Amino acid sequence: MSEAIGSFEVTVDADGIASIIFSRPPVNAVSLSVYEDIGRLVKVIEADASIRAVVLTAPDDARAWCGGADLKDFVGMNTARRKERYRFINEQLPQFYTLNRPVIAAINGAAIGIGMVWAGLCDMRIAAEDARFAVPEIDYGLVGGGAGLFGMLKMPEGKVRELLFTGRKFTARELEPTGFFNYVVPRAAVVPKAMEIARQIAKKSLPSIVARKRASVALEGRTWMEAYLDAQALSAELVAKADSGEGVQAFLEHRDPKFKDQ
Repeated sequence: MSEAIGSFEVTVDADGIASIIFSRPPVNAVSLSVYEDIGRLVKVIEADASIRAVVLTAPDDARAWCGGADLKDFVGMNTARRKERYRFINEQLPQFYTLNRPVIAAINGAAIGIGMVWAGLCDMRIAAEDARFAVPEIDYGLVGGGAGLFGMLKMPEGKVRELLFTGRKFTARELEPTGFFNYVVPRAAVVPKAMEIARQIAKKSLPSIVARKRASVALEGRTWMEAYLDAQALSAELVAKADSGEGVQAFLEHRDPKFKDQ
């Protein structure tokens, strides 16, 4: 079975592995339409009893696995619109987190901002050793919402704060000691390794797979979401300030931002 769901191409093989390719050139940025696609994707997967495991990746030639939020959505943003955006996002991400099949992120390119959060919401992560990871919201005068999730994943607090305060890019090899990844491998080995694990899972009983996923989600709880909401509230207030607009505009104009602490 092969089906297109917005920016996602879904192919289910004979073993019940759904290979999902996220393709939204040029950088796989996440717009509101992509969040809508994620909600639709979850419903399609959960309605298909032939799917036993999911591998989420990007095209081999993509510039990023997920390049972060589509900053074109933020031009002219104000607090009310930002809160409405969060309301919509918060209907979609928990659905993906609680998807009742195991999801393996085959990260064959950069995962920036929401891309790193999205990877963290997957059950397992296989990363290319040269793939880069960052939470750059602070560069746009905002607050990244991943701290609670990364804490839930037991990443060292010092490294989490370095990610959030500096906004800089780290390679998968640099972040490997944090435990964020199951495996860090050469780029060509990312999808094969993810498929290897998916095939091991696909051999199990589907009711057991579904029950195990639900039990894992219940065990982990929703503390990441609570922290994410706190960060969103802060960003909703910051988005109307001058530095936020400057950060977004500077990115779109390919220049360094000129912040005025306003």
